[in-house]
Amino acid sequence: MNTASSRRARAIVVALAAGSLALAGCSSGSSSEKDKSSTQEDAKSQSEAVALGDAAASTGPAKEVPGAKPGGTITVWQTDDFSHLDPGQSYVSDATLLGRLIHRGLTQLEEDDNGAKTVVGDMATDSGKSSDGGKTWTYTLKDGIKDEKGNAITSKDVRHTVERLYAPFISDGPTYLQQWLSGAGTTYRKALPDGPYKGKHLPDSVLETPDEKTIVFHFKEPQPDLPQALAMRGYSIVPEKADTKEKYDTKPVALGPYKISEFKPGKVMKLVKNANWDPKTDSVRHQYVDGFDITYNVQDAEQTKRILADREEAKNAVQFTGAVDISQAKKVVNDKAAFARTIRGYQPYVWQLNFNLDRIKDKKVRDAITYALPSIQIIRPDGGTYGGEPAGGLLAPTLPGYEKGYDPYGKLKKPNGDPEKAKKLLKEAGKEGMKLVYAYANTEIRQQQAVIIANALEKAGFDVQKKDIDNATWYEQVGKVKNGLDIYMTGWGQDWSSASTVIPPSFDGSQIQDGSANYAHLNDKHVNSEISRIAKITDPAKATAEWVKLHKYIVEEINPAAPMYFTKQFQIYGSNVGGARYNADTSYIDVTRLYLKK
Repeated sequence: MNTASSRRARAIVVALAAGSLALAGCSSGSSSEKDKSSTQEDAKSQSEAVALGDAAASTGPAKEVPGAKPGGTITVWQTDDFSHLDPGQSYVSDATLLGRLIHRGLTQLEEDDNGAKTVVGDMATDSGKSSDGGKTWTYTLKDGIKDEKGNAITSKDVRHTVERLYAPFISDGPTYLQQWLSGAGTTYRKALPDGPYKGKHLPDSVLETPDEKTIVFHFKEPQPDLPQALAMRGYSIVPEKADTKEKYDTKPVALGPYKISEFKPGKVMKLVKNANWDPKTDSVRHQYVDGFDITYNVQDAEQTKRILADREEAKNAVQFTGAVDISQAKKVVNDKAAFARTIRGYQPYVWQLNFNLDRIKDKKVRDAITYALPSIQIIRPDGGTYGGEPAGGLLAPTLPGYEKGYDPYGKLKKPNGDPEKAKKLLKEAGKEGMKLVYAYANTEIRQQQAVIIANALEKAGFDVQKKDIDNATWYEQVGKVKNGLDIYMTGWGQDWSSASTVIPPSFDGSQIQDGSANYAHLNDKHVNSEISRIAKITDPAKATAEWVKLHKYIVEEINPAAPMYFTKQFQIYGSNVGGARYNADTSYIDVTRLYLKK
């Protein structure tokens, strides 16, 4: 994203906002490298208010990246397919990263060189105009917005995009907008159970499109976070004429600067320029390179080896969602030229081991598992101190209200676990030798972690039955209510800098359905009622204090998921790649500004 320009002078600062992550280093832990380490203080300082941009701030073209040149193709090596191509199904970070290149929504986030964020209009003329105390939001489409086929985008396409999210086949994307419009939990689906596909629509009292350029959202409660929510890739536009329902997930129609020219699942994807993307309508994205050649089934170790060597096509290569391999991290850090070709940042994610509460109902058993986990060992395959640090709770350091040192299960004091405590609790529960069906994704990192986790649990007295699942469909499989599993890892990060984007989606019992982020299937009356109560608090500081109290109740009194580690990002790119920097929104390299130097 680009540096803030003078046209942003009229932007409005909002208190409840997306946090901003600045560049920070990662460390191997040696004394000579500690100065390069991402710390929780970095994360805290990176959380800032976001600005809401006006029409001037939302007008393209984007500010030029210094030294940028047009032409050439960037090489990308990926471990797996992207989880989804349909924006309505896009919630996992790999899909949202790709979406920055091929999809567009009403709003988007712009980040300046200091990490400050502004919500600007993407397809809309600005970040939105609110009225009626924040219950009504109006958006106007820019002129000249077309899809890759040259079809003009109108308000009907926006209406269709929103309404298709109610259809049963959309199960993996965000649900903020639907719930705000039509009811909490899963009740929103009752408002339009078939989506728009049988000719029915949401009433104008909920979603209004008075002309081809205007969209009006009507909410029962004030929704000050709507501009941030609409910036999520899950709310990118799907043109009505192009919608193929379930099939759209394999062949979407692009509105962004690039489109898919070739896609062989599990093998390759090629992106080329979208000739119908007009830079005058986009204040953030660039279209410097001719395209991206993406090859799957290249593990982090091989990605790192190739890019570190910096030969031939590797000079033009980047990691999209890959990271520097832990076994080669010191080599990268100690090579000044190679280290200069890295991006580092503190991510908002918390990796946790979810307990399926439909199957593991005894809290002593859940506590035993939590104490048994050797967090510091589990982090090592995922980058060691370059990739993360032990977590004591389920709120990341990037969130307002995070309490440094919070450690109810001794994960920070005993990062190698407490097997004796685990054995004692399991014995007290009368569940020695209990069988656990433990699922893990079949990537190199998760396989290594599975060995560590299984060994620790077996030492604590469990009978662990491991089950590997294809990483490309991981969240779909563990996201099923009847998944047949006992424990499984997931990583969750805030959608913007508020615990309201962590606790409700992760622990609201009314949201339990296939594809829900409530992976533990927690359905507690106190938690549900508190979520409903706190969500109505409009003062950010007061709401934060209440979310923190509820977080402690969830962690200490219920323990639906064992906290394991907070994450950091450490990526490397080729010497001929320019414009590379960390993007706090995606938590990966900023793909919107890349170019080739020659």
